[in-house]
Amino acid sequence: MHVAMPPHSVLVIRNGREYSDNAYLKFCEANPNLRVERSAEGEIIIVPPAGYESDYRNTDVVAQLASWATRDGRGRASGPAAQFFLPGGSALSPGAAWVSNESQKRMSERERKSFPCVCPEFVVEVLSPSDRFKRAPATMERWIANGAQLAWLIDSDKQTVYVYQKDQPVETRRAFSSWQARARSKASLFTCAASGMG
Repeated sequence: MHVAMPPHSVLVIRNGREYSDNAYLKFCEANPNLRVERSAEGEIIIVPPAGYESDYRNTDVVAQLASWATRDGRGRASGPAAQFFLPGGSALSPGAAWVSNESQKRMSERERKSFPCVCPEFVVEVLSPSDRFKRAPATMERWIANGAQLAWLIDSDKQTVYVYQKDQPVETRRAFSSWQARARSKASLFTCAASGMG
């Protein structure tokens, strides 16, 4: 089946039934070229590729997080190809994620090779053209509600980072490139996040 989508649009499939984890995995396996997520309501959400600029920005975040995680040793980083089954029923792929060694120990061998039933402690989303800002904060709140301790929403065009934590108001950090430079001078951007992950 060929699906034609307008540029920067998101396709939501509502078929009146919820996909079980196994049915959803089979759907993803049958459609490997699609970027697919599942809402808590059981909707299948198909989004277009991010585009060059959004992708290189996200790749930079993943590279920095992976480098920090390797030096830190308390967990592992992943990029947007990893997807997580969350306690609330969603199946989401963050732009970048960090999962502690403790959480990894709870994963089965099968989960490690597929979509683990665990919420990363730290997630980063980089806004892309298909991410309408009105929709993005709800995604960040969903990460926090499902167990993430810290979540960053990066709007590179506005040079702004929105910081989400449980039971805390959203913190807005503007002109993040200078903040990013200061963080890099301390060895890593993500050293700043470590205190927020307990």
